[in-house]
Amino acid sequence: MDVTVVGGGIVGLASAYHLAERGADVTVLEKSSIGAGSTDRANGGIRSQFASPVNIELSKASVPVWETFPERFGTDVEYRRMGYLFLAREDETATQLRRNVRTQNDHGVPSEYLDRETVADRYPALRTADVAGASVLRSDGWADPHLGLQGFSRAATEAGATVETGVEVTDVLRTGESAGSGAGSGSGAVTGVETTAGRIRSEFVVNAAGAWAGEVAAMAGVDVPIAPKRRQLVVLDPETGVPEDHPFVVDVDRRTHFRPERDGGVVAGGHYADHDPEMDPDGFRTRHDLDWAVEVLDRLTDVATYFGPETEMRRGWAGLYAVTPDHHPIIEETIPGFVNACGFSGHGFMHSPATGRVVSELVLDGEATTVDVSDLTADRFERGETLAETTAID
Repeated sequence: MDVTVVGGGIVGLASAYHLAERGADVTVLEKSSIGAGSTDRANGGIRSQFASPVNIELSKASVPVWETFPERFGTDVEYRRMGYLFLAREDETATQLRRNVRTQNDHGVPSEYLDRETVADRYPALRTADVAGASVLRSDGWADPHLGLQGFSRAATEAGATVETGVEVTDVLRTGESAGSGAGSGSGAVTGVETTAGRIRSEFVVNAAGAWAGEVAAMAGVDVPIAPKRRQLVVLDPETGVPEDHPFVVDVDRRTHFRPERDGGVVAGGHYADHDPEMDPDGFRTRHDLDWAVEVLDRLTDVATYFGPETEMRRGWAGLYAVTPDHHPIIEETIPGFVNACGFSGHGFMHSPATGRVVSELVLDGEATTVDVSDLTADRFERGETLAETTAID
């Protein structure tokens, strides 16, 4: 089985690894360098606290891989399991967190719902006067995306996959195309891709192109509603150092978050309407915006006592989320031979282990068994059957 994977981020390389491990002849095509898209700019969160069952199941299938990554792949991804804490300031948000916890518990995830007094007792540095409720899972955490990428990349090549960088896909070929025809030509099954290095024939093409996934899908005559959205992170030195065992805090109503780094520092961010444009993935600003960082810090001063006038900004950066309208990915064989694994809306890193296995099952078995991804088809948007995810902030 010849398979071409478009995109050299962590979803593409995890897919390549699982496919090659099962005997497929895999070629990964990356138009830049490995991880140059979104993976190396990610925050590295790994959590099971989601609102939708399918996201919870993707996490459940991925977390054991992250837990054993050094043994499986020979790479320590610096997986730090200090927990995720979601804070609600509004009663409606607290009700949703309580509902999320019930759903998570029903799926075997031992998260807890906390009242204001418990939050204040456990986390005295947080400002809790107006906290309406919270949820926490102490086994959630974060890891280094670049190290995870290296592990999957090395494992994929050792399993026999070929990784080609500096090669851009310019067309997806389908039966019925005419010589020299343009993008999206043909009307039948996928037969390969046209690239800047020539034509590659393959029985399957996997679209793991991240922020470029919409463009790649269009080459196959497929419409996927994926918007590249710019997301930013900033490293701060708080006025008071944050302990390294502090959880990743997401203040849902203030739409901001922080997690500890080394030496008392934090990585912080937030999504605000004034800083949420759709971007050209080939031409966006990769440095953070100063006015955005000031807003993050201003909001953090209302979240925790760590932050004050003496907090310093160390550095920052921006990357792209490939965002769907319901903040859930598209994982399916959309047309014969064309598998979409895209639109993760910021959760591609954490869900890459499960996604890679699911992609291999779709290609080699014709159906996914690791996780039921039947809700993640692209036509859900046309049917008006979108999914709900109320935790998509980090």
